[in-house]
Amino acid sequence: MDEHDPRLRPDPRLIELLVCPLTKASLHFDAERNELVSSAARLAYPIRDGIPIMLPSEARAL
Repeated sequence: MDEHDPRLRPDPRLIELLVCPLTKASLHFDAERNELVSSAARLAYPIRDGIPIMLPSEARAL
């Protein structure tokens, strides 16, 4: 499946509830890269099969 398939995107209500596990700051959804971005931690958490992977070890440094 295509990573841009809307069925693989997290529920917007879920995104509102999630925070960065390191800083507890809010996240914003980057639809182009299919990631949740923490500006405070300068990390981007991947979303795989519609599930946010909120592990700092899996995050991409910005």
